[in-house]
This record gives sequence, structure tokens and C-alpha cells, in this order.
Amino acid sequence: MKIIIRHSEKTDIAAIKNIYGQPDNYSGTLQLPYPSFDKWETKLKNIPENFHSLVAVVENKVIGQLGMEVLTHPRRKHVANIGMAVNELFKGKGAGTKLLEMAIDMAQNWVAVKRIELEVYTDNKSAIGLYKKHGFVMEGTAKNYAFRNGTYVDVFLMAKLL
Repeated sequence: MKIIIRHSEKTDIAAIKNIYGQPDNYSGTLQLPYPSFDKWETKLKNIPENFHSLVAVVENKVIGQLGMEVLTHPRRKHVANIGMAVNELFKGKGAGTKLLEMAIDMAQNWVAVKRIELEVYTDNKSAIGLYKKHGFVMEGTAKNYAFRNGTYVDVFLMAKLL
């Protein structure tokens, strides 16, 4: 399976919306069930300069997305925050790895980022393993970080210094 990573385009919005609309993905991120196309179109149609939306593509089908926001506060311009999701049918097949590698490359070599941060639910073992494999370390736990499926859940705060 050949995975191509590229910046998202307006024609990818429906596919990205569908990825984040999958139960495993909205419960593993801060997205809500039943996302609207309009919400995703607003978010991705006119992306600000400090936000980079990468997609993983297999045979012209978008199977994953990673968003990387480079912070704009003068004292935090060297920091980016990332979040991503992969189509449930393609998890464990390398799309997350490729998205993460390309985001790290972009941060380190093109947008002068020295620190990448992320939040990951403490029960998301596969994502935690992926991030650790790529040099992210745990810096703490945020208790009751988000409300998910009727209960408050914790996240690990992870970061990678470049």
C-alpha cells in the first residue's frame, strides 16, 4: 500500500469530515459525533498561515489527516500543537506514522518549530505508542480534561523537542 502525504485541498473536506465522524475518531479527539460538512468547510476552506493540514492518501482516497497549528504568541512562536485521525479501516497500516513523520519534518526544517506538543487520551495505547516511537515524551497528565461518552477522561500531555 503506497501512502502519499500532501497538504489538504478543498476537495478533501468531505473525506476529512467523514474520518472525524467515525466513532473511534471522535471519541479519540475533541470532535463531536455527527459533524456537519459546513463546520469542516469553515475550518478547512480558508486555513490560516499558521495552520498546516496534511492528509494521507491511498489510491486517491484520503485515509487520514493531521493538523498542526504553529502558535502565534510572540513568546511561543517556536511551538506547534498537533492532532490527527486515521480512517478506522486503515489504522495500523502506516498512515499515522507517515503523517507524523512529515509533520515533524515540516516543523523542524521549514517552519522553525523547536517544540511539538499534543494531548492524547490516557487509554489510547496505540497513539501513545506511535508518539513515543517518534520521540515524544510524557510531560504530565491533565485530569478530567474532556467529557467523553458520559464521563470525564484524562489526557497525557506529550511533547517532542526538535
